[in-house]
Amino acid sequence: MEQHSHPPRKRTELQLFLFLTIILFPILAVGLVATYGFIVWMWQLVAGPPSVY
Repeated sequence: MEQHSHPPRKRTELQLFLFLTIILFPILAVGLVATYGFIVWMWQLVAGPPSVY
């Protein structure tokens, strides 16, 4: 019977979890907020600032 060598699954899952929570999600969050701010800024340049009326 052949034995297949598989990498340790728990370690791989832990590395993926840490990558997602420490690197990817914060970068995506900052990028989304920055994009929203840029869109609002550009909209105000075109349409003018918000008015009271």
